[in-house]
Amino acid sequence: MRSVFLVLMLITFAVPSFAQTAASPEDLAAIKATALDYAQSWYTGDADRMEKALSPDLAKRIVRTRDGHSRIDQMGAMALVQGVRAGYGTKTPKDQQLADVTVLDVFGNVASVKCVMSGWVDYMHIGKVDGRWVIINVLWEMKPETKQ
Repeated sequence: MRSVFLVLMLITFAVPSFAQTAASPEDLAAIKATALDYAQSWYTGDADRMEKALSPDLAKRIVRTRDGHSRIDQMGAMALVQGVRAGYGTKTPKDQQLADVTVLDVFGNVASVKCVMSGWVDYMHIGKVDGRWVIINVLWEMKPETKQ
């Protein structure tokens, strides 16, 4: 009898908490829009759009391995915005511009997103800050055919 009571208590308290973590259609659309702002602004050179998508505290990192030794390179929001402003992404031919966004998971005010770009893949952590979804972390990797 005690185990039945515990199961009922678990169902009563656990199920509503799962329901509260499900993302609304509006949040899912906003998360995807944030990732697309990031990706498309790279290709168009729209620094304002990129800046809107990022937390000022952004940490973007890549693990680079050469001659069997790895290092972690990183950049912040301002460096990324400056790269967009310089037009680095605009050099990608239109027919090669890829921005395939997949929302992997959402829990409350945080989301994990995968964005496949023309030469690399970004794994993003996006958070809802002051009611707006922004990119907080990016861990990325070059596609094998574009690695140098």
